[in-house]
Amino acid sequence: MDTVETRVRALLAAGQPDAAATAGIEGYGPAVFGYLRKAVDDEDDAHDAYAQWAEDLWKGLPGFRGDASLRAWTYRLAWHAACRLHRDPFRARGVRLPTSAASRLAASVVQSTVATGSRRAGLDRLRAQLAPEDRTLLTLRLDRELEWEEVAEVLSADAAPVTAPALRKRFERLKERLRELAREEGLLEGDRGARSGGKDGGDDEP
Repeated sequence: MDTVETRVRALLAAGQPDAAATAGIEGYGPAVFGYLRKAVDDEDDAHDAYAQWAEDLWKGLPGFRGDASLRAWTYRLAWHAACRLHRDPFRARGVRLPTSAASRLAASVVQSTVATGSRRAGLDRLRAQLAPEDRTLLTLRLDRELEWEEVAEVLSADAAPVTAPALRKRFERLKERLRELAREEGLLEGDRGARSGGKDGGDDEP
């Protein structure tokens, strides 16, 4: 159990839900915002989805049952916020959340992460061509280093759960697709990308 989850659970057990939500937003907020910047296509949309995530965490945390890790639960909230933007972006942009403790706190802990280097920027551009769910799969596993069971928890819908083995296979197919695109654009050094991963299908970057 990570240190953020330990603190949040302790505060919930002590009957301090607002303090627990504050600890959750402060602890997970920067990483979640970095994920959302890759999950949606527009910087303003990322901020909107992030604010919605903070509101959902603040309201939903007292009911957190602990069936999955808190980290997986928070990323699932973020994924749902991103999905709402993808489904109805114009309505989402037109409705601003009221100022609240959650939204003020979320704004205060945002830490912008800027990609460095032309190769990194080029690979991010290739990822942006993928479907939102595929982007989320790559980001959660490669960038945020969630366990496979956690990624499955994030991406499972109530009526359509996904399994960790199925995601691993999908992940390998995505990496191969990105490697081919990267080779075509000269983003790989020699044939290094073709050999990376080995026989064990490790989670190396494309």
